[in-house]
Amino acid sequence: MGQSLLEVGQALGLPLEGTCEGQMACSTCHVIVDAEWFDKLAEASEEEEDMLDFAAGVRRTSRLSCQIDLTQELDGLSVTVPAEAHDMRRM
Repeated sequence: MGQSLLEVGQALGLPLEGTCEGQMACSTCHVIVDAEWFDKLAEASEEEEDMLDFAAGVRRTSRLSCQIDLTQELDGLSVTVPAEAHDMRRM
């Protein structure tokens, strides 16, 4: 299994919180996946969908970055960290 978007993003210094350290017990690593990439991702689990109910600024293409396993097929993946997530990091 490869690394998650959360792990790689944090290693690169991107503004991904991940309070639960990728255990899917929070929604602080919420990202919005660009529409052209969304259908290329593995389907979200019911648990991830439930956790996204707690995320701010959820869109149709929202995912938890801890649940996106990066593969060669996802090379070039484009996501946006919601403005609400940036605001939470400043608290």
